[in-house]
Amino acid sequence: MHTATQEERGTHIHRATLPVIMLALATVVSAVASLNVAIPSIARDTHATQTQLAWIIDAYALVFAALLLLGGAIGDRYGRRRALIAGLVIFGGASIAAMTVTEPEALIAMRGLLGVGAALVMPATLSTITSTFPAEQRARAVGAWAGVAGASAILGLLMSGLLLEVWAWQSVFGLNVVLALVAIIGAARFIPESAEPGAPRLDLVGAALTVAGLGVLVYSVIEAPTHGWGSAETLGGIAIGLLIMVGFVGWEARRPNPLLDPRLFRHRAFTAATLSITVQFFAFFGLVFLLLQYLQLVRGDTPLVAALSMIPMALAMMPSARGIAPRMTHHIGAMRVCVLGLVLIASALVVLSRLDEESSYWLLLTGLIPLGAGMGLAMTPATTAITDALPAAKQGVGSA
Repeated sequence: MHTATQEERGTHIHRATLPVIMLALATVVSAVASLNVAIPSIARDTHATQTQLAWIIDAYALVFAALLLLGGAIGDRYGRRRALIAGLVIFGGASIAAMTVTEPEALIAMRGLLGVGAALVMPATLSTITSTFPAEQRARAVGAWAGVAGASAILGLLMSGLLLEVWAWQSVFGLNVVLALVAIIGAARFIPESAEPGAPRLDLVGAALTVAGLGVLVYSVIEAPTHGWGSAETLGGIAIGLLIMVGFVGWEARRPNPLLDPRLFRHRAFTAATLSITVQFFAFFGLVFLLLQYLQLVRGDTPLVAALSMIPMALAMMPSARGIAPRMTHHIGAMRVCVLGLVLIASALVVLSRLDEESSYWLLLTGLIPLGAGMGLAMTPATTAITDALPAAKQGVGSA
């Protein structure tokens, strides 16, 4: 009987692992935007105010962002597969609970709990790739991760639009439950455990500072359209958030085993890549939020048609991230590929800024395709630069 070699077994494990990782990632990223199309139905059923509706959407992003660094550190120390499965259990359980609530306050709370689960899942997906995949497979796997991280928001909208054609808004949370359950089974079966036995104890003070600082910053950005970008509330909140993060840097600089070593930002590639990823996702999710309103409220499209209208961006992003970006990086270098991607993104945003109530879909398409391609090109080398700059014991934090 033929016995598989260790290399063959590793390849088999990796082939089975990557789709499960992508499913887990898609599950939590799609939830950032998927509920947007259900807002009219939620408003009718729960009698939520406009502010409550905004927080039903934004509570997830706020908690997700604030807990990311802590979630990554937990995975590094206690096991990335454990963190992934625990996050999916929280995510799925909160989704089940959300299907039963009738009050907007309870729905906001459940969305926040979903964010807790997502903060454990997302860094565990990327750090599992960087810590377990062999070097020759890692670039394409990171490219796939980057493409799914961007495209999942659009695919989540499409699935939600399809569900809302037949069922009520609770079906969007039902989709979360199904995806989480399949991902849990796949993770338990196929994903190898990876943890760093020598990882330092969790820096709880540093974690608390990041939760507070990032929480205040994200909250201030979310509330800025309500109070005004130049208002005392917005500027004061941003200033307080930044001040807390300065305190975090000061604390971490004195720690022998910091949660995130601020000296890493002396590494030019790490700093540039972090800034690039931050700006890309800030622009991308802001644009998705606005375009959905434009398509439904200005053009009068149904949720399903609005979601379908965004699909070309995802179709351009996936091959760009997984196939084109790694090959171009090999030939011309990561910096040039990243710059080219950012130029495409900026050009696409200029095109999309010309949209008005009389614009044809072709103008939208002219912006969406280079935007997707640019995101794929820019995200992949930037993500790789961040994870390559960190030791194995900090891959979860780097992924966060």
